[in-house]
Amino acid sequence: MKGKTHKAAAKRFKVKPSGRVFHRKAGYVHKLSKKRSKDRRQARREQEVGRADLRRVRELLSS
Repeated sequence: MKGKTHKAAAKRFKVKPSGRVFHRKAGYVHKLSKKRSKDRRQARREQEVGRADLRRVRELLSS
């Protein structure tokens, strides 16, 4: 039987054509006035999923 994609994970992670998996950085939703400009600027960019979590995320996405 075919597995199903984990929908919560699918909304949070993006697989690029190269196969690398990215996620949004935390802390960019509210209370931005308290955060440094550097932190706000860096939080706009996506960050690659670390090696420790990559296998687990791929299993959730590719079912």
